[in-house]
Amino acid sequence: MLVLLRVRNFAIIDRLELELDRGMNVVTGETGAGKSIMVSALQLVLGARARPEVIRTGADSAEIEALFDVGDSPELRGRLLAMGVLDGAPSGDDPADGGPGHGPAEDVDRELVLRRVIQRNGRSRAYVNGRLASAAQLTHLAAGLADISSQHEHHTLVDASSHMQYLDAFGGLAELRTEVQGAHERLLAAQRALEEASDNTRERVEREDLLRFQVQEIEALALTPGEESSLAEERDRQRHAERLAQLSAGAEDALYAQDDDICSRLSRVCAAVEEAGGLDPQLIPIAEQLSAAQAQLQDGARELGQYARSVSMDPERLHQLEERLHALSRLKRKYGGDVEAILAHAETAKRELSELEHSEERMQALQDEREAAARAAHKVARKLSTQRRKIARSLSERITEELASLSMGDAEVRVEVERAAGRKGELEVDGARLSPHGIDQVEFLIATNRGETPQPLHKIASGGELSRAMLAIKRVLAGVGPGGLYVFDEVDAGVGGAVAEVIGRKVQEVSEHHQVLCITHLPQIAVFGDRHFHVHKAVEGGRTKSHIDRLSERQRREEIARMLGGIKITDKTRAAAGEMLQAAVRA
Repeated sequence: MLVLLRVRNFAIIDRLELELDRGMNVVTGETGAGKSIMVSALQLVLGARARPEVIRTGADSAEIEALFDVGDSPELRGRLLAMGVLDGAPSGDDPADGGPGHGPAEDVDRELVLRRVIQRNGRSRAYVNGRLASAAQLTHLAAGLADISSQHEHHTLVDASSHMQYLDAFGGLAELRTEVQGAHERLLAAQRALEEASDNTRERVEREDLLRFQVQEIEALALTPGEESSLAEERDRQRHAERLAQLSAGAEDALYAQDDDICSRLSRVCAAVEEAGGLDPQLIPIAEQLSAAQAQLQDGARELGQYARSVSMDPERLHQLEERLHALSRLKRKYGGDVEAILAHAETAKRELSELEHSEERMQALQDEREAAARAAHKVARKLSTQRRKIARSLSERITEELASLSMGDAEVRVEVERAAGRKGELEVDGARLSPHGIDQVEFLIATNRGETPQPLHKIASGGELSRAMLAIKRVLAGVGPGGLYVFDEVDAGVGGAVAEVIGRKVQEVSEHHQVLCITHLPQIAVFGDRHFHVHKAVEGGRTKSHIDRLSERQRREEIARMLGGIKITDKTRAAAGEMLQAAVRA
């Protein structure tokens, strides 16, 4: 809902502020007073192309601000929250600078302030809640805020991309459309998984070869945990066998195998101490220690002798040991820091290899999933398409009936549902492109005169016919279309009398579901407004300025009388104006 529109230095507008509310807001005034200028200003703040010619003479820039309350539009509010626009940040507007600012803190996340500044050099700046934005961003953010029926500008309904949404809402197809979206997402996910698996086929084969080689290389060595240290010890013995034999044999000789060896001399010492122990018992423990030492030396000497006779140089065995240790060192560099790490890598490689070797089964499973998802998506998409075609006929008839009541009895609206053209590489159903919204493309076509071929709405040449066509469509779709502001400008072009009253009633009916801003020259329409604004211009200080005032009930009756009787207002026209207002209230 548009809460406030503020315009400065725009065309003949010096400063203008328009505060709107729910329901039907009517704007009247003499031709050229600036009524449609407000619509142009609103279009600019919603992202229309800016031209420096709109800047008021003598000013350096024009500025338009619009404050919207999006609290009653959950879908729009959710989209703005997701885009980070409604995050509770301050608007950045300085009240002293005329910015609308924000209300209480709890209302911040439902208010949207759009601001557009057009400079004399042709450049323009856009702000969204006080933050700089590009014109494209502004247009995207403002989508759904307002639908303006005025010479093909900002028509949500003229944009064929919105027609499917209206048709589905009219037919109550939201649940079925959600099913299609879910089925499309599942099919797309299955398709991507299958394509990814197919793309990885070559890499998978190469990976299998690598893993198979690694497993075979490790298993060929038949490694056992801890063997590296024993291999290194045996290699060192082989390398130094001759010296080891020489040293161990020499030690044996010194201890036991030569004349007057250490064990012989120790034997004599033991005998002397044992004899002394017979004289003094305190020496007995010492004698026992020496006897034990003699036995240990004799055992050590015998073992040294056995070792010296066992050690021998074996060049072939040394070569085998060197080769195995070299192979083990190479595997350590490739797969880990020790034998345990190498064996762990082999187990991991075996598991991965086993998974890859079953990839064909996985590919078949993915293919089956894709086919099942496709069948489900095709089924629900066809169902939605069938429902749309049935509902399209009913919607076409309803809108055509509305056009007849608006003095366009020869006009016909056709809601055309066709299969969306398939595109290479995209999902298809029966040759039609499958999107999250189904397999159809929907467009409202209209023939304004009997015998004409229905054409897209944007090809209607007459602004008045377009506005009435928009009114008819909005009247039928009033309760199902997205919320926001509906602006009717020129809806009364080329009509009058009873038809004008019908138009007024229908605009009022639309305002029961949407906020409406209706700019009109006809009293038959103006009387249906919930509030009435009057635009007038005056010469001040040699400059023409446009002003807008909200009318009281008395002022409103005078304005309706003026619209009925012209410049000279009589008691009869006042009475007629009062009667029209009362009749509108009763309606």
